[in-house]
This record gives sequence, C-alpha cells and structure tokens, in this order.
Amino acid sequence: MPLRPARCYTHFSGPPYTRREYIHGVPPPKITKFEMGNHELLEKAEVKGELIVVEAGQIRHNALEAARIAVNKYLSSTVGDANFYFRIRVYPHHVFRENKMMAFAGADRLQDGMRQAFGKPIGTAARVYPGHVVLEVWGLAKNKENIKEALRRGAHKLPLPTRIVLREMAKQQ
Repeated sequence: MPLRPARCYTHFSGPPYTRREYIHGVPPPKITKFEMGNHELLEKAEVKGELIVVEAGQIRHNALEAARIAVNKYLSSTVGDANFYFRIRVYPHHVFRENKMMAFAGADRLQDGMRQAFGKPIGTAARVYPGHVVLEVWGLAKNKENIKEALRRGAHKLPLPTRIVLREMAKQQ
C-alpha cells in the first residue's frame, strides 16, 4: 500500500501514542544516523546554524531522513566531512496507525468500516512545537553561507514552515 501524503499526518490533536511495549509491529525509524561529520569540530566551531520550526506539527521519520541526506550530502561535497558537525535534534516517538480500507467492488462485504477501527502501526513521527530546533550544524565562519544553504535544502524536505538562525559562537580561551 502506498504512503499517504504528509498533509494526512502533519497536524495533530490529542495525546501522542508512544507506548511501544503495548504496540506490536511498529516499523523502525528510517533515520540511520543522528550525528554526522567531525565531532572534534565542536570545540573550535565559529558558527552554529539551526533549523527552527515555526508551527506545531508532526514530522514523519522518512521526512527527517530525507532532510538528513540532503544536508549531509551538500555539506560533505562543498565544505568536506572534516569541516562540519551535523546533528538531528528530534526523535520520532509518536506511532502512526492506519485503518486500511479496501477500495474495490464488493469491498463492503469484506470489511467492518469504522467498527473497532484502531488501526495498525505504519510509521513514526516526531512531534514539534514552535521554537523547537530540528537540525543543527556547527562549522567555521568561512563556511557560513554553505551551512545556511544546506539547512535551506533540508527545510524543503520537511512538511512544516521553518526558519534558519545562524549564531556566532563565543571564542574559548
């Protein structure tokens, strides 16, 4: 069954559904790594770029993975793997359920409609609120524009409006 569009899951009402010990068959998140690049750069980083969410909503795990790939690929090809450190700050805890319905002739005899329509788990998502940092990149001041462009490319993969904030890091003696 194909994936539904992001508009079906972006906005939420009600509490998150996160108790995995009671949910059988939850697919694992597609995110392979949450931290990339050169970890030693954190001590001498001059610029920190943050991708901040403007509206409350849910970001599916496949959208987070797409943003991760876009940011990491752009940064590694332009500034090099040794000149940045990149981190995903949110984790997809919320489990999505779907009551799959059949859509063919005679399907009404085979299914129950909305009777006991709890649904089966189909994926996970991260719930974010205004002001949450989704992605952050540390780098050198000479790569400031590349960091901003990488975060812009990652923002296009997310279903919510975002803004990019670049901060100058304080020099450590």
